[in-house]
Amino acid sequence: MAKKSLTESDSNYDHLEKMTVSDLLSNINREDQTVAITVEKCIPQIEKLVLDIVPRMMDGGRLFYIGAGTSGRLGIVDASECPPTFGVSHDLVIGIIAGGDRAIRKAVEFAEDDPKQGWNDLESLGIKPKDTVVGIAASGRTPYVIGAVKSARKNGCLTGCITCNSDTELARVSKHPIEALVGPEFVTGSTRMKAGTAQKLILNMISTSVMIHLGHVSGNKMIDMQLSNEKLVERGIQMLMEKLDLTVQDAETLLKKHGSVRAALQAHLG
Repeated sequence: MAKKSLTESDSNYDHLEKMTVSDLLSNINREDQTVAITVEKCIPQIEKLVLDIVPRMMDGGRLFYIGAGTSGRLGIVDASECPPTFGVSHDLVIGIIAGGDRAIRKAVEFAEDDPKQGWNDLESLGIKPKDTVVGIAASGRTPYVIGAVKSARKNGCLTGCITCNSDTELARVSKHPIEALVGPEFVTGSTRMKAGTAQKLILNMISTSVMIHLGHVSGNKMIDMQLSNEKLVERGIQMLMEKLDLTVQDAETLLKKHGSVRAALQAHLG
């Protein structure tokens, strides 16, 4: 029998059904506390990927996340947050999931098993050599993701991956593999738990650091954020008040006139 992968290894706990709710929550939390420490060990790998992504995006390249199941959904979440947070276009950071958008809410059976479909999905979005493809798969063995990353690298794209096992096929076909070895899940094999948390943390780090280096943050403020609701409008007003020493009324007038924090700052500062 083949040796179990780390993501499939037995939980550190047993008889979960006999635990009280308090014990379940405490034990899950105890396991979760190890995730950030594991991700910290990945920072050198993440840094190498980010340093390669930034110049490509400065030259007009895009960033693609591609995955199946939970991994695919996490990529979509991170990609979809970039436009409102950093004011970039919706086609700059793109999340792709095996089975298409319908798989976001409901699993599409066997969609992840097709090694050619991932590259087909990338081609349908006009993938180019200056683009970056990051494959996300906790197991590191998802054919849909491996095929996409392998073909992307063959066609000149920058490639990376996020996996939670060591020495996987996905890592071998990626230029910049990131291996977050979080260990056994609380519920054996349920990689939506610690593995998913690690993937989300790493995706946050990638997109945020890239966007900062692309100039979408000033100081510590999201000056390019989309003013898509009252909360964000109020945040923009507060930014202008603090930066320019304006009254609420003057900051609101300036923001409404120019439509974004960045434009308002540039207009006021000349």
